[in-house]
Amino acid sequence: MLLVTGGAGFIGSNLVAALAERGQPVVVCDRLGQDDKWRNLAHHAIEDVIPPEELPDFLRWAEGRLSAVFHMGAISATTETDGDALMANNFRLSKVFWDHCTREEIPLIYASSAATYGDGAEGFDDSAESAYLAQLRPLNGYGWSKHLFDRWVQRRLADDAPAPPQWAGLKFFNVYGPNEYHKGGQASVAWHLFSQLSRGEPARLFQSHNPDYPDGGQLRDFIWVGDCVSVMLWLLDSPGVSGLFNVGTGKARSFADLARAVFSAMERPENIRYVPTPEEIREKYQYFTEAQMARLRAAGYDRPFTELEDGVARYVKDYLQKPDPYL
Repeated sequence: MLLVTGGAGFIGSNLVAALAERGQPVVVCDRLGQDDKWRNLAHHAIEDVIPPEELPDFLRWAEGRLSAVFHMGAISATTETDGDALMANNFRLSKVFWDHCTREEIPLIYASSAATYGDGAEGFDDSAESAYLAQLRPLNGYGWSKHLFDRWVQRRLADDAPAPPQWAGLKFFNVYGPNEYHKGGQASVAWHLFSQLSRGEPARLFQSHNPDYPDGGQLRDFIWVGDCVSVMLWLLDSPGVSGLFNVGTGKARSFADLARAVFSAMERPENIRYVPTPEEIREKYQYFTEAQMARLRAAGYDRPFTELEDGVARYVKDYLQKPDPYL
């Protein structure tokens, strides 16, 4: 039996779908709330959905029953300002799972984040070396809380403290794909662009306030959610692989490229309106992210990553334009 925290969320529910398709029993830990988040799980056979407050009782019951934990659950909003909530949900709960998986001698695969890199001044190297991690300066509380756990793990390993037999922290870059609809303002730009065009509006992208980048020329490493799932399944099947790993394509693309891919998939003429970047985020706005993928490749992951145009076309045609857009 596998546990997936955040399993009703975006990346988590895509992982649950893949595990269920394999026929593996999955327990989800998440809050469904009172909106349509439950639809992220509706097409798949799962064992149960455990609310986070029941986790202590569940983990006691699950002793000897779990074969691995995927810890995807977190407060993931980069705009979250409640530092206490970030510490409780993103840091301390991660330590609980580390200790549980250590005692139970089972793998722990957890979500870190590309937000740990801050403005990218120190590059996007998924090194777990203490000196490198100490140089990173996340720009928001979410990124800091994820970085705090990565550094805690590094100290545990440096001290030869007990650890799970396999562990992997995954630094997801700009993920897009089905089942992100509950995320609202935190959903991918691909989803927002599709929504704008569906309403008959022009595509809206931020103007550049950096002379090195044209409007729409800001660069991100956009990754299809199915590729993220592929990496996680490969890790589950590769128990000898541990470490911090970027999960991106290794190829930065512009927001204008993304918009053109959406126009093409929807068979619409290009119509982009550039709007000022909100002043409250302008100073901390990232103009470039690109995952360095050498470590994951060196560990043995050799599958190709989906090209942006192919992933967007699949997202639009196989999901967003369907009556039921859920995976």
